[in-house]
Amino acid sequence: MKLKLRTFQIGTPRRPGEGLRLATARFLPRGVKKADYARLDYFDVWLPLLAPSQALVASYKAKKDPQPADFAKFAVRYRKEMSAPDPRHVIALLAEIAKSRPIAIGCYCPDERFCHRSVLHELIAAAARHEK
Repeated sequence: MKLKLRTFQIGTPRRPGEGLRLATARFLPRGVKKADYARLDYFDVWLPLLAPSQALVASYKAKKDPQPADFAKFAVRYRKEMSAPDPRHVIALLAEIAKSRPIAIGCYCPDERFCHRSVLHELIAAAARHEK
């Protein structure tokens, strides 16, 4: 079964068929009214529970020139954070929703290859297959 799951950068224009936009960032956008989040293509629902911890982000951003190996270490730590009960249950819920309804998970990062949303996409897909 193909999941109806995409990723997006918060604030970019919606794509056709994208579905419900879920922001998985720790912080809300500055200077944007709550009523404007969806209208301005930021997101429909904010899920900070699925964002990496502040400590994890700070340790990754402390690198002056992060390399792919640094992101790999970040991803391992992020996966560990998402294995806690609350995030794990939300990931399972999103996996079930994405089987029948389109959803998109987003963050502010411009390059998805080095963003937690790419890892989160993998975690949701694994949960849909009932993998650990």
